[in-house]
Amino acid sequence: MQRLALIALLTSTAFIARAEERPLNFTNDIVPIFTKASCNSGGCHGKASGQNGFKLSLLGFEPQEDFEHIVKEARGRRVFPAAPDQSLLLTKAINLTPHGGGKKLDAKSDEYAILKKWISIGMPWGKDTDPKIVSIEVQPSQQLMKLKTNQQLKVLAKYSDGYVRDVTRSALYEPNDKSMAETTEGGLVKMFDLPGEVAVMIRYQGKIAVFRATAPLGAPVANLPKSKNFIDDLVFNKLKMLGLPPSDIADDNTFIRRVTIDIAGRLPTPSEVQSFISDGNPKKREAWVDKLLASDEYADYFAGKWSALLRNKRAEPKDARGNFVFHRWIRDSLADNKRYDEFVRDVITASGDINTAPPVTWYRQAKDTTIQMEDTAQLFLGQRLQCAQCHHHPFEKWSQQDYYGFAAFFSTVSKKATNLPGEDVVFTKRAEAQAINIRTKQPVKPTGLGSPTLALAPDDDPRVALADWMGSKENPFFAKALVNRYWKHFFNRGLIEPEDDMRDSNPPSNPELLDAMAKSFVASGYDLKQLIRTMVQSTTYQLSAVPNAHNAIDRQNFSRYYPKRLQAEVLLDAINNVVDAKSSFDGMPVGTRATALPDNSFNTTNYFLTVFGRPEGSSACECERTQESSLAQSLHLINAPDIQKKLTDDKGRAAALAQDDKRGDEAKLTEIYQWVASRQPTPQQVKLGLAHIEKRTAGKTDKELIAAKRQAYEDLLWALINTKEFLFNH
Repeated sequence: MQRLALIALLTSTAFIARAEERPLNFTNDIVPIFTKASCNSGGCHGKASGQNGFKLSLLGFEPQEDFEHIVKEARGRRVFPAAPDQSLLLTKAINLTPHGGGKKLDAKSDEYAILKKWISIGMPWGKDTDPKIVSIEVQPSQQLMKLKTNQQLKVLAKYSDGYVRDVTRSALYEPNDKSMAETTEGGLVKMFDLPGEVAVMIRYQGKIAVFRATAPLGAPVANLPKSKNFIDDLVFNKLKMLGLPPSDIADDNTFIRRVTIDIAGRLPTPSEVQSFISDGNPKKREAWVDKLLASDEYADYFAGKWSALLRNKRAEPKDARGNFVFHRWIRDSLADNKRYDEFVRDVITASGDINTAPPVTWYRQAKDTTIQMEDTAQLFLGQRLQCAQCHHHPFEKWSQQDYYGFAAFFSTVSKKATNLPGEDVVFTKRAEAQAINIRTKQPVKPTGLGSPTLALAPDDDPRVALADWMGSKENPFFAKALVNRYWKHFFNRGLIEPEDDMRDSNPPSNPELLDAMAKSFVASGYDLKQLIRTMVQSTTYQLSAVPNAHNAIDRQNFSRYYPKRLQAEVLLDAINNVVDAKSSFDGMPVGTRATALPDNSFNTTNYFLTVFGRPEGSSACECERTQESSLAQSLHLINAPDIQKKLTDDKGRAAALAQDDKRGDEAKLTEIYQWVASRQPTPQQVKLGLAHIEKRTAGKTDKELIAAKRQAYEDLLWALINTKEFLFNH
């Protein structure tokens, strides 16, 4: 029986062959050493121009080129078979010969010994029949871990001949959330003190594996809030598993302010707040959401978001007509609740001029096939393909063949100038759709990511086939990309971060939730308003931002609402509402809301929008919008002339409150707080406000009293628009 067990072990694919001495192969044995030591990284010899006369392919994706550079370039000066230890390749690596990159290998390491042996036997390339790597496997693939504990990983490389090799020491490791865990070069995962899930990407010879660690907090989770839909079921199940109690449900004042900002990009008015608070309807939150989704402000706000993502950028004055027409089309599409798949189809298949097809404006900034393809992949599929243009994607499965197969969908797009400056007619040439792989020099036909190549007739517009593939219910990327993007908008963190970098090596924090959201979105007929309704009507969205005794450290599991700073346009409009002022934008009617501006051109004439990070529309990345606080922002709010002008305007709120002799100062303070925070002031805040007014007006004559009160109200408004409660949605 023991012998039978031994035979079974030896014939198993899981058996790691050690006794058999395998011939050295450059691709299998040498290239991984350069990758592990970062020699072929983008910051060293792997960059386009190489480093100090020595060039390697980025991350070793082109081993044949690396072999030529090492063995044959410069008459083979880097290797010396007669005395391997004297080879420049080794003396540089151990820093015996001065090396700008410092010491990369130890002379006593296994890697050094392998390189030395390879040089000593004549630097063989290997045989065409040598086995090739098929996949890598990490053990364990997932683990339930305690906080501040470690887990050693084991990485196995599987080859085409069934051989399995332990490559733990040679693989590269990278956690997707460095605030939760770190890894050593040898594959030891060290958890920190944050509960949740972290994924560690393991990379070896272009193959990827992922280890997932779950670290519960372990606190008792009882008396959960009532679930309103499947979002709550999946979030609360995760919180129970992690031992992470959620916060309480936010009160009505907090909810109406939060959801009005998130959907309509504005503050609720005091009358709206008062009406909402006094409403006894148990379904009033749902009713308010429906009212917001039907409003012009919703269409304006989300049109601004999509306008920036779709590069509706005014580079020159002659672009203005196209910018306005495209923005109006986006806004009307959102107001009409056009199906999302149809919205995307209209953009990528647009043909004609801006009069007949406003989305052709997209092709003005997405000028060539590369931008058109990369924007489509990143914006609508959550796939960043840029890296695959020149080499295999280092963090994903996409190859150059995948890149050019996807680019082929746009290969027949052409443009012809019209009689109007800066405007073109977009059309599809009658030609075979294909792109040329810059490495193989071979044509590649239109191919969806991970899908079979399509056979199209010369008369076919390949973009229509692309839209069909993208909008298919079976597409693994399309619905998830949009759901994740909108989830981040409302919850301040995507289920996958960044929101448009969805790859196997960057898994979602709650995979079941992302899948369920995507299925619901598809089942609704790609209904954007229904998607928003599902999100904001969930108990999860309505949780308080105030942490409890356990969840203050939570950053990814949505046990509470994560506060976020008001976006530039929303903040500018909010300040105008609070101080009762209006902004003026070139070419727009006075009083136009910043959230209704059609393009980026207004940033240059309004410093507020620039300093608070309104995007320029130069890319399809949400990262263009700056949400981080800065010293320049603080200084602008404190003493910028335009802010002071709004505060001291003769027609502003401070002046009106000072002249109002029908209400007392306490009622006026209440009005201010209702505008700023959508709530009543606390007794302490009333006391402080009244004390400041009294201080300003003390000893003033009747003629001086109004001016003094006005100054007091200006002070109070200035102070409140500089508070975190005003500057953040919470």
